[in-house]
Amino acid sequence: MKFGAMIATHIGDWQILKLAEDLGYDHGWVPDSQMIWSDCYAVLALAAANTSRIKLGTGVSIAPTRIAPVTAHSIASIAALAPGRVFLGLGTGHTAMRVMGMKPMKPKAFREYLRVVRGLLHGEEVEYSFNGETRDIRFLHLDRKFIDLDHEIPIWVAANGPGALRAAGAYGDGRISALNEPPELARQSIALIGEGAASVGRELANDFHTAALTSAVVLGPGETLASERVIDQCGSQVAAALHYCYENWQQSGDDSFIPPGVRNVWDEYCDYVGRMSTPEHKRYLQIHDGHCSYLVPEERRFITPEAIETWILAGEPDAIIAKLRAAEAAGLREITLLPPMDHARRVFRDFATHVIARY
Repeated sequence: MKFGAMIATHIGDWQILKLAEDLGYDHGWVPDSQMIWSDCYAVLALAAANTSRIKLGTGVSIAPTRIAPVTAHSIASIAALAPGRVFLGLGTGHTAMRVMGMKPMKPKAFREYLRVVRGLLHGEEVEYSFNGETRDIRFLHLDRKFIDLDHEIPIWVAANGPGALRAAGAYGDGRISALNEPPELARQSIALIGEGAASVGRELANDFHTAALTSAVVLGPGETLASERVIDQCGSQVAAALHYCYENWQQSGDDSFIPPGVRNVWDEYCDYVGRMSTPEHKRYLQIHDGHCSYLVPEERRFITPEAIETWILAGEPDAIIAKLRAAEAAGLREITLLPPMDHARRVFRDFATHVIARY
């Protein structure tokens, strides 16, 4: 099992990735969401220049907001600062697009995007279409080392739906799930990834990477999932999951996917969103307030023990380790933590001390 530290992308918080390296984390992830955070590649450049061991990458870069050659070029530029310890996380843009009131990239377009990025990062000449024109493109001046393609840059695809999972198998080297999946669902996802690999004549590599995004709180003596510190240290991740559920429900009209642990607050949460001060046609500007960065005070009442248990690794060290062992047995290779920015250092330290050191 590998352990990842993901940060809310603030230009001044690259130091947290240095701390994560010192604490023994394997990977440092920097998300890409242009309307709510700093630029992910600027933060990665600072982290790359100030670390020496930890592997660094986007968590994840957003396909619809950057054309494929630019994404390939950007991560290869970071690789020139940290050769051999860079990865590219790629996704369709659930949050980055939703905060502009727009939809994520569709699976077919995302699959083509991955094909182009993968080819370019392998130093190939690829066919690329833009604005109705199709041309062959490749990186020039490789001997001048503007970018680094001499060391592999694995592509880890954010995928939960069937189309994205198959695309991950076709053109990815790994996959990160948006939320920590139960073991049975993880097995189903791996099967879809295998189908995608087979569709292009690939055999899924034994080292195909699988990561799950969550957060963690190590309980202290006398604490429960209702303790104020626990809510402080994981509330923003739970709230972000509720935002995700709400927008999926709005799009589909079906709420059957809502986890049982959230049912007791679901109607109240929907009522809360319906009463937001922002006009309905612009409500996307308010729904994602605080997204994975801090907990909006009005949403604190929705961070129940049941919701925390659904989405967060929270408990005493032995209980957390047991959950990780079960997830690893089901095929998970990495757990990635994204705590709220004001509590990130404490969360990463606690988890490193009480879980990583004992795993």
